[in-house]
Amino acid sequence: MDQGTKCQITVNGETLIGEADEPLIPFLAHHDIDVPHICYHPALGPIQSCDTCWITVDGNPRRACATTLTQDMNIRLDSREAMEARDEGLNRVLKNHDLYCTLCDNNNGTCTVHNTVRDMGVEHQVYPYTPKPYEVDASNPFYRYDPDQCILCGRCVEACQNLQVNETLSIDWSLERPRVVWDGGQPINESSCVSCGHCVTVCPCNALMEKSMLGKAGVFTAVPDKARQPMIDAVKAVEPATGFIPIIAVSELDAAMRKQDVRRTKTVCTYCGVGCSFEMWTRGRDILKVEPSEGPANGVSTCVKGKFGWDFVNHEDRLTTPLIRENGRFREASWDEALGLVARRFAEIRDAHGPDALGFIASSKCTNEEAYLMQKFARGVIGTNNIDNCSRYCQNPATTGLFRTVSYGGDSGGIASIEQADLVLIVGSNTAESHPVLATRVKRAHKLRGQQLVVADLRKHEMAERADVFIRPRPGTDLVWLSALSRYILDQGLEDKAFLTERVNGLDELRTSLAPFTLEYAESVSDIPANTLRDLAERVARSSGVCVLWAMGVTQHCSGSDTSTAISNLLLITGNYGRPGTGAYPLRGHNNVQGASDFGAITAFLPGYSPVSDETARARFGQGWGVTLPEKPGLDNHEMVDAVHAGELKSMYVIGEDMALVDSNALYVQSAFEKLDFFVVQDIFLSRTAQFADVVLPAAPSVEKEGTFSNTERRIQRLYEVMPPLGDSRPDWRILTGLAERLGRPWGYTHPSEIMAEAASLTPLFAGVDYTRLEGFASLQWPVAADGTDTPILFTERFPFPDGRARLHPVEWIEPAELPDRSYDLHLNNGRLLEQFHEGNMTNRSRGIHSKVPDTFVELSPEMAQRRGVRDGSRVRLTSRRGSIEARVLVTDRVQGDELYMPMNSVEEPINVLTGSHTDRVTHTPAYKELSVSLEVIEADGPTPLPPHNSRYGHPTPKDGPELREKWRRADYQRPPHKLPEHGGL
Repeated sequence: MDQGTKCQITVNGETLIGEADEPLIPFLAHHDIDVPHICYHPALGPIQSCDTCWITVDGNPRRACATTLTQDMNIRLDSREAMEARDEGLNRVLKNHDLYCTLCDNNNGTCTVHNTVRDMGVEHQVYPYTPKPYEVDASNPFYRYDPDQCILCGRCVEACQNLQVNETLSIDWSLERPRVVWDGGQPINESSCVSCGHCVTVCPCNALMEKSMLGKAGVFTAVPDKARQPMIDAVKAVEPATGFIPIIAVSELDAAMRKQDVRRTKTVCTYCGVGCSFEMWTRGRDILKVEPSEGPANGVSTCVKGKFGWDFVNHEDRLTTPLIRENGRFREASWDEALGLVARRFAEIRDAHGPDALGFIASSKCTNEEAYLMQKFARGVIGTNNIDNCSRYCQNPATTGLFRTVSYGGDSGGIASIEQADLVLIVGSNTAESHPVLATRVKRAHKLRGQQLVVADLRKHEMAERADVFIRPRPGTDLVWLSALSRYILDQGLEDKAFLTERVNGLDELRTSLAPFTLEYAESVSDIPANTLRDLAERVARSSGVCVLWAMGVTQHCSGSDTSTAISNLLLITGNYGRPGTGAYPLRGHNNVQGASDFGAITAFLPGYSPVSDETARARFGQGWGVTLPEKPGLDNHEMVDAVHAGELKSMYVIGEDMALVDSNALYVQSAFEKLDFFVVQDIFLSRTAQFADVVLPAAPSVEKEGTFSNTERRIQRLYEVMPPLGDSRPDWRILTGLAERLGRPWGYTHPSEIMAEAASLTPLFAGVDYTRLEGFASLQWPVAADGTDTPILFTERFPFPDGRARLHPVEWIEPAELPDRSYDLHLNNGRLLEQFHEGNMTNRSRGIHSKVPDTFVELSPEMAQRRGVRDGSRVRLTSRRGSIEARVLVTDRVQGDELYMPMNSVEEPINVLTGSHTDRVTHTPAYKELSVSLEVIEADGPTPLPPHNSRYGHPTPKDGPELREKWRRADYQRPPHKLPEHGGL
C-alpha cells in the first residue's frame, strides 16, 4: 500500500483510521492509547531490544515499535500473551538496572524506565538485580557511564551509529555480562567520542548522565556516597514486603518537588548557524543540562558546544558594569554616566564632522531585534548607512551569488531537504566540524539511504573521508572546475531543458561565457583530472536532486562572489531549484549572521533586503521611524578601517564582534582602533577589541534575554530568558533603547516582541512574523506572508524577480591575489574547529573543551614534516607579508604537499596577524584563504598540541546499530513471554 494511503485498523476492538505504513506507537499515542515501551524513541525508530512493547496483531505476537499500519490489521494490547510478554520484558530490564529513583539524578519526570515501571504497575522485581563487573567510566569531562545502570536498550548506540554517525559506541554482546563500549573497549576519554551528547540525551535512565547534573538534581541526590548505598539497601530491603508501588509513589513526590525547583527554559544555541534549539535546565544560575527534544532544525541532536559549552555564561571574566577609560586605564561607571558620555560624544562628532564620521558594527551573536535596532540607531538616530555585521567576513559573497541568479540570498530549503537529496556536493566546507548537527543529517542519509556525497576541499576532513568522490583543487580555483562542469553538461545536452525554457533567462550569454572552461583547461588550472571532472559532471546531471553546500572555503577568496554565482549557475542548468532535495545552501557560520543581514545591519540594504537607494522603501521605513533616511550606501566594516586610517571615520560603535582578532590584517585593524577619536564596544567579555575602547558596555548573552535568531535555513526561532543578566549587565536591545533616548529618540520598547512587531509591519519579507506564532518550539522560515504562511522551500513556482524567472550570470576567473613565491613559499589555509568556536572567547572558558583542545596548532603533511625536519609538537614560526605568529605542529595526512592548515582558535597567536587586506571584488569580504607564508623551525621537539585524549586519535567502530541479532543469538535469551531461569538471561 502506498505511503499516504488511508487505512482502517482495529485496536482492542476500536476502529481507527490512519496512514498506511505509519509507525504504530506514535499513532496510538496520538489517540491517547499508550503502549509501554523503553527502547523506542521517535528520533531513532524501532530498536527492538527492551521487549516491553509486545502486542498481538491478527493473533500473532509482535513488537509494537517495529509495527506499521496496514489495512484491516487487528491489534490487541490486552491479550494475555502480550501482557505476559511485556511483564517478562520489563522484569529482564530491571535485572540490569539498580533501581533507586528518589536518590537518582534522573528522577525528573522524564526517566523512561521509571515511568514504564509506574505505568505498568509493577509490584515486585522478579529477577534480582546483580551488579556488573565493570567500573563507572567518568573519564569524559562532560558525562559519565555507569554500567550498573545500563539496561542494554541500544538507544545510545543507535544514536551514535545512525543519527550522529560518529560510530563510536557499540554493545559487546560477546561478554558474559554485555555492556556498551567506546571504540570497542576504550575509556570514553581515549576514544573517538566527540562529546556531542546524543547518547546522554536518548538514554532512557541514568546510565549516561551529564556530570553537571550529578548531585544537583534533587533534595536527596547530593547525599554522600557513603550514605547513599545504605539508603539504597534499606529501600531494597523493604521492597519484597511493600512492593514497588509505594516506593514509586515516594519518588513521584520527589520528582514533583524537583519540577518546582529546576527551571526548564527553551532557548536557541549561540554558536553556529544550524540553529539548534533545546531546553536548558537550571537551578538558580547553575546550568544543569541542555535537553534537546523537538527543535525543528536539530531534533534531539547537539554538538559538544551546544550541549556542554556554556561555562562562559557564569565565568568570572564576564563584564558586569560599564567601564570608562581615564588616563589610559578603565574605571567602573554607572549606566547613566556611561550612556550619557556615549550620547554626548556621538552627538559632538556627528555635529562636527557629519553622520558619516561614525561607523556601526552589529553582532551576529545578538538577536534579530537587536540587529534591527542597531541599524535603526545608525540610520534613524545618527543618520548614516555606515552599518555592517560579520557576514562581511564570510557569507556576503554567497549572498551576492544568489542575489544575481535567484534573488533571495538564503538557503533554498531546510536541513530536512538536504537529507532528501540524491546527491550532496560540499565545496569548501568542513561541515562536520563547522556545522556538526547539519553534517549528521548528510552522514545519516549517506550511510542509511545511499545518498551520493561529493566533497571538494583542500583538506581530507571527515566529510572528505566519507565521500564517494573527493577532489582536492588547487587553492582558489573552484570557479574554474565548477564552470567546466556547467560547460560539459551543456555541451553534452545533459541540462534540464524544460526547466531552463520555462524558468530561466540568460542561457545564451552563459554558454558564451563558458567557452574558456573546457575540462582540459580546468585540469591545467585546478589539478583535477579531466576524466574525474567528466564523471562528476555526469553524476550531477543524472542525479534526481542535487544540493550544494559551501562555506568559507569558497567565499573567502577574491573571487568568492563569482564562485558562488558559478554554483548557482550549475544548479540552474540542471534544474535543481524549487523542489525538496535540491538547491543552494551557503552554510552560515554564526548563530544569527543570517538574521543580522536579514534585519538590515548591512551597508546597502534596509531590513528585508530593500536597497537603501530604493526611494519607496526609504520612505516606508522613514515614515515608520519618523525620520528622513540617508540614501547613499555606507561603508562596510573593511572600508571603515581604511576610513579611520584616512582620518575620515572618527568614531565606531562595535557590538559583540572581536574585530581586532577576526578581521584580516589584524595589526592594521588594531592600529586603526588606536586612531579613533571615540570608540565604544559592547560585549560580554573584555575582548581584545574592547581593550582599545573608550567606553565598554556590559551586554548579556543569549540565555539572559529574549528575542529571535534566524538560522542558516532562514528559520526564525524564539529564545527565552533562562536567567536574569549577570550583575549590572543588560541585554543589547535595552542598551540601544536607552542610548537612543539620550539622543532624542525615545523608542519606548519594553519587550523584544514590540521590536519584532515593528520590523514585521515595515518589512514584507517578515510580514507574518509574530511572537505568538513562534511560541515554544514553533518556527517560521521567511518569506512569511501576513497570514503566517512561511516558505520552507523557495522558488517552488517562481523566482522573486519581476518576470518570475531566474537569471544565469556569466563569471570569469581571476587568480588568487596572493600566491606562494620564493620568500613565502607555503599556502596557509585556515578555518574552524569542532570543539572551539572561532577565536574561543566563549569556548575557551569551558574547562572541558579547553582540555580537549588547549591551544592552536598548524597542520603539516607527513612529506613536508620529513622535508623540514619537524614532528608532532615542534614549534614553528609562520611569517607572512604582514606579521608572524608561532604554533606547534600537528603532522597529519589531512593536508598534503605544501599546504598548511591552522584553526583560528587562539587569542594569543591569532591567524589574522598573517592575513592580508585583499578582498572579494564585489563584497569586500577579506580573502582570508589567499595567504602565503614562510615556515621557520624554532623548537624541534615539544609537547603535541592535541592531547592524547582528543577524539581525533580514536578509532571508530562502524556498525549497523545495536546489532540486536547478536543478543537474540545468545544462549541466555528467549523471546518473551517465555520465562527465564530465576537468575539468568537478558
